[in-house]
Amino acid sequence: MKQQFRGTGVALVTPFGADGAIDFDALERVINHVIDGGVDFLVSLGTTGEAVTLTSKEVREVLDFTIKINNGRKPIVAGCFGWNDTNALVEKIKNFKFDGIDAIMSASPSYNKPTQEGIYQHYMAVAEVSPLPVIIYNVPGRTCSNVEAETILRLARDGKGKFIAVKEASGDMAQGEAILKDRPEGFLVLSGDDPTALPLISLGADGGISVISNALPDLFSGMIKAGLNNDWKRARQLAYLLHDLNPPLYEEGNPAGVKALMELLGICQRGVRLPLTPCSKALYQVLQKELEKLNVKTN
Repeated sequence: MKQQFRGTGVALVTPFGADGAIDFDALERVINHVIDGGVDFLVSLGTTGEAVTLTSKEVREVLDFTIKINNGRKPIVAGCFGWNDTNALVEKIKNFKFDGIDAIMSASPSYNKPTQEGIYQHYMAVAEVSPLPVIIYNVPGRTCSNVEAETILRLARDGKGKFIAVKEASGDMAQGEAILKDRPEGFLVLSGDDPTALPLISLGADGGISVISNALPDLFSGMIKAGLNNDWKRARQLAYLLHDLNPPLYEEGNPAGVKALMELLGICQRGVRLPLTPCSKALYQVLQKELEKLNVKTN
């Protein structure tokens, strides 16, 4: 089970049409595009999927559609299990239909700014009721609450195998190294930031859950595979190709940047839901130039 989540996971976007409704035809194109591009598993309804702006009905529809189109080709992680109310999250998990899903990803509670003990107890409550393995998602840039290395390690040790991985998006390489140094056997460490994925793999990480793989899955997954295979020359070549594209991709927020990139590639429209706004014309042009540098054909 754990090895299913080694390599490249893609944090799938949720495409919207001009009317703001979910564009399921585009979602099918996205799923097939990333699978054909070499990703190892799919993460549906995470931050990049704008799950917080979807209704509960839409969440179910997107997940069921993703399961259908994937058709067993890749493992699926459901990323819609982060919340700042532990009791409400526990009830959601108890009443959720998990058929076709292989694991859940749960972001640390946001807004409340809990202590490390509060974060630990929150995750242990999730583990107690979840019928599936859990990936811890540490993203302090969004939650304003870092899950410290010792808390992640404590969960990995105390969770009786329920916690199989951490998506580490603190951007702190020292924290990543601390987790890797003392992690229990079999506990996976996955980068949650595309630019730090290869450096973290050089320290022993197992892969990454990627944003840019929505648009350029072959380049990113190729980089990850090369790093995991100790082909550092090839890994660096691919990392350098992506280097100049990463900063503008997040300049106006995620997933506004990557959706603009995907519109340029003819995969889906760049629309996002408020409070996010589509990327500006100026950034769109910057992204187009970066794709042209890669000799990638745009619309």
